[in-house]
Amino acid sequence: MDNKNKSSLHWRVLARHHPSAFLLAAQLVSLMLYTVLEGSPGARALLGAFGVLVLTLVVWVINRSPAINWIAWVLVAPAIVLSLLSALLVEPTLLMWSSLLEAALYFYAAGSLIAYMMGDYRVTSDELFAAGATFTLFAWGFAYAYQACQTMFPGSFIGGTFPGTQRTFIELLSLSFTNLSATGLGDVLPITSLARVLVMLEQFAGVGYIALVVSRLIGMTIVRQKGKGTS
Repeated sequence: MDNKNKSSLHWRVLARHHPSAFLLAAQLVSLMLYTVLEGSPGARALLGAFGVLVLTLVVWVINRSPAINWIAWVLVAPAIVLSLLSALLVEPTLLMWSSLLEAALYFYAAGSLIAYMMGDYRVTSDELFAAGATFTLFAWGFAYAYQACQTMFPGSFIGGTFPGTQRTFIELLSLSFTNLSATGLGDVLPITSLARVLVMLEQFAGVGYIALVVSRLIGMTIVRQKGKGTS
């Protein structure tokens, strides 16, 4: 077997055993793309195309977790179409519906990965990657929910810079990450009732995720390491 085939086999093995790692990596790469492409010509279309890749990876991960796969495909098909259309066409209605569908898909994927992590009493390396990927899925899901809220009710969020303008997606994503992690940092604030409710729901989800899922994984990892030490 030549080096090219060995490399291809290596990546296939990694993809089969660590699909959550690929999803987590795609989410982190997209953060870098936002910083590089934001404000440049055609940035919306390029980021929309990358979003399609991430959505595909979401469904790919769901298909490896104990979830009903057809629900994922029902969500992802229109989400991909509307995501591309909203990236190419500046149309508030398209942006609202694409944001709602993408939020639903990310929340569904996060729930599926939680079910995958809670499905047994073993902690695999892929489940540890899934813990990180689930956090990013929640963050993106609420960011898209914020974007839909802002599109339906302009002025739902204000920021420290240009307070009278709509917040960019990267600003809403930053708000989502700081809110979900309970760091309290950020310069974007919810103003309308719906925006405040969404923020409170994310705070509840963040605390619940850390308390129930992450603490359980940490506890099982400690128990496994102690078991190895006494065997």
